[in-house]
Amino acid sequence: MIEEGSKSCKAMVEKRQLFMEMRAQNFDVIRLSTYRTACKLRFVQKRCNLHLVDVWNMIEAFRDNGLSTLDHNAEINVSRLETILSSIFYQLNKRLPTTHQINVEQSIGLLLNFIVATYDSEGHGKLTVFAMKAMLATMCGGKILDKIRYIFSQISDSNGVMVFAKFDQFLREVLKLPTAVFEGPSFGYNEHSVRTCFPQQKKILLNTFLDVLMADPPPQCLVWLPLMHRLANVENVFHPVECSYCRSESMMGFRYRCQQCHGYQLCQSCFWRGHASGPHSNQHQMKEHSSWKSPAKKLSHAISKSLGCMPIGESPHPVFPEAAERPQDLVHTTNTLESPSRLDEEHRLIARYAARLAAEASNSTQCPPSDLSFNFDANKQQRQLIAELENKNREILQEIQRLRLEHEQASQPTPEKAQQNPTLLAELRLLRHRKDELERRMSALQESRRELMVQLEGLMRLLKDEEQKQAVQTGGSPHSSPGHSASCTMPMPIRSTSAGSTPTHTPQDCLAGVGDDVLDAFSQGVPRNLRNDLLVAADSITNTMSSLVKELHSVDDGLEEEEENMRNGREKEERKSYRFDMRLSQSKRI
Repeated sequence: MIEEGSKSCKAMVEKRQLFMEMRAQNFDVIRLSTYRTACKLRFVQKRCNLHLVDVWNMIEAFRDNGLSTLDHNAEINVSRLETILSSIFYQLNKRLPTTHQINVEQSIGLLLNFIVATYDSEGHGKLTVFAMKAMLATMCGGKILDKIRYIFSQISDSNGVMVFAKFDQFLREVLKLPTAVFEGPSFGYNEHSVRTCFPQQKKILLNTFLDVLMADPPPQCLVWLPLMHRLANVENVFHPVECSYCRSESMMGFRYRCQQCHGYQLCQSCFWRGHASGPHSNQHQMKEHSSWKSPAKKLSHAISKSLGCMPIGESPHPVFPEAAERPQDLVHTTNTLESPSRLDEEHRLIARYAARLAAEASNSTQCPPSDLSFNFDANKQQRQLIAELENKNREILQEIQRLRLEHEQASQPTPEKAQQNPTLLAELRLLRHRKDELERRMSALQESRRELMVQLEGLMRLLKDEEQKQAVQTGGSPHSSPGHSASCTMPMPIRSTSAGSTPTHTPQDCLAGVGDDVLDAFSQGVPRNLRNDLLVAADSITNTMSSLVKELHSVDDGLEEEEENMRNGREKEERKSYRFDMRLSQSKRI
């Protein structure tokens, strides 16, 4: 019992969710009932994702679920309705790209609760097939011309003549939509609705039906239907014009120009709410604009119209043959489209359209010669439809190719993906930090080595001068001393001095800043063999530098495994180490 109570409470919450969200949009501030009704139904359409389902996809769903063979007055229960909605939205997700997938379960729940609240307010749990077809065909996406043609195929007889009783039933069902969004007083059904659409009883064929429902203005009870389609077309239209009331520098959606006040224009938000300023009044006639034309385009349009270059008074829809139209349930395309694979729904749909056009073309050849003009118009419309379908097919193929390339690129490993691993990033940071430390140590050792080599050079110079002095004091020739010959054969690592140069300062002054061992050696008058000590020090420096280079090599090897982009830097370090080894080898020879 507790579980049943929780389920019923959840169902009530889901049933009210759509209406609560609609109330939160504050559509009731719109002054005109026509715009208010169209905005509410457009919100329901987008919230339930019905605007993504084309009317031809909806007709296909009716056929796939066996509704084409049922009588219009047959009843279906809520569970079967949920099955039909599931097939519609799951097929929609197959057609959509992976980046634009919808929440199927949420869409099914919202739409199912809205349909039940609209057509089963008494809670019988059933609704007629015709009511469901009328509602879904009206609220789905697609062109209004295709919708009205499908509706006419459902309410006409075998001779292509509208049945007034069926049209009255259609109005009874479709006008429940404004009532469901609390606009029943303005657009509710009454027994005079049919007479307001067709004031004179006469033979109503397809073209007459289209003329009436697509006229400007349309019948009063259905005036919200074309406005809902115009709202969908202008949602992203930009007008670079300033609103005369809110002073917004640009407009989105509709634009309204006053026919009495010069240059007075309002955005759709201000017009819908009845705002006015200055000499303008809400009683003035306003013209609705759904696009923006520059003054140059307006001038060229007026000139072309005045010169007769543009047709005047064209019909708002193409003229169709007066022969009876086959009901657009796509039943006759079943044999030609049965395929074991359902991966390419768009291609199958194009094939259905082509088969339908071929069937209509074969029927048109049986028309009498007096209908040649109508056949010509029908063939022209068929060719245009085929061209549109071919363009759509090319776009679908391009989209498939693009998605395939994106999938291949996403499946390949890239350095960017590796960098997204936090463990690898941490290791790379540690290795870089270790390498920076080693490079700093190497720079410090190189600087120390340069200082030692300078000191070595100075000491060697002092040693040579001291040997020359001792040779002079003993009466020998400086050139014949063995120390001098040994010193002359020794190359200087940093810079060389001439053998005959004489110091301008005393040895004690030159030894300023030198270690105690050197001072002691020269103060005793007996020169120590400091050359060997310095060479030992140079060897130790060389060994230290070699170990440092090896450590740098090990760090570079680790970086090569983690990141290929550091390969060039490692090669550069190897070249540096090679040059450094050459210098060390020269130092060893010294």
